[in-house]
Amino acid sequence: MNPLAAVLALSTALTLPAVALARPVTLAATLNNYGGDGAYLALYVTDPQGAYVGSLWMAGTKSKYYEHLSGWYRATGGDTRQVDGITGASVGAGRTLEITLDLADALFDAGYTLHVDAAVEEMRDSPNEVALPLNSAGASASGTRYITSVSYR
Repeated sequence: MNPLAAVLALSTALTLPAVALARPVTLAATLNNYGGDGAYLALYVTDPQGAYVGSLWMAGTKSKYYEHLSGWYRATGGDTRQVDGITGASVGAGRTLEITLDLADALFDAGYTLHVDAAVEEMRDSPNEVALPLNSAGASASGTRYITSVSYR
């Protein structure tokens, strides 16, 4: 699937799930007890070549901190329009973020990857902390710094 078609499929699945062939996917990210402020998380998708396809969710609402989600920021050029309407509160240490989204069927088993970047104020940034292939069976992985685990089903 070409990148434009993937972007359209992703955006259509998120906004018009009844029209697109999509499936509900529950994403969960559990954070370590790292002893700091709430974490900002960027959840986004790349295609099989590693090119940015679209943003799924942004945990944290103050756009001045988005540059610290450097993998996402680099992929989007810092375009905050990429997260209009898909933001929520930052996630506290030891807490779990759980969201359910409709994702286009075309993204599964086709080489697309779910990425999670993390950043915490006054602590080191953690770009691409978790990267999971999107497959119809679901997946889970451990993070490298702030995230204990990320999974989807």
